[in-house]
Amino acid sequence: MTASPLTYSPVRDRLLGCWRLISYQSQSASGEVSFPLGQDPLGQLAYDASGRMSAHLMRRNPQPFDNKNLFAAQSAEKSRAWSGYMGYWGTFTVDEAAHTVNHLVEGSWFPNMVGTIQAREYQFDGDLLKLSATTEAWSARLVWQKI
Repeated sequence: MTASPLTYSPVRDRLLGCWRLISYQSQSASGEVSFPLGQDPLGQLAYDASGRMSAHLMRRNPQPFDNKNLFAAQSAEKSRAWSGYMGYWGTFTVDEAAHTVNHLVEGSWFPNMVGTIQAREYQFDGDLLKLSATTEAWSARLVWQKI
């Protein structure tokens, strides 16, 4: 059963609050492991009681743009910044039977995510939240620590 954003569930209650990214690892269908944002990424994941969520992930120590005016950034700078950051926001629901938290994406740095449901399998381990996602081409595993 999928819980609506305001339905009580023990899992939903455990999710509420802010989480700090500990690790982000991806694996291709061929088995190649990578760290899309480096070995020591930064990130914050937030779930609130009204059913809203946001996720922001980035490489640690990004290289600044040459110009302080963000609208004057060069193409190479934009490309580097875009490939070193991931972020989206929207609402969330919990499906305890499927062991998933479903992110209903309203806005994203990647336009193709807007309007999609991003299902993440969840597992709690003490103050850690482990989220995973799988497609035909890759799988990802993210570990978050409650702030």
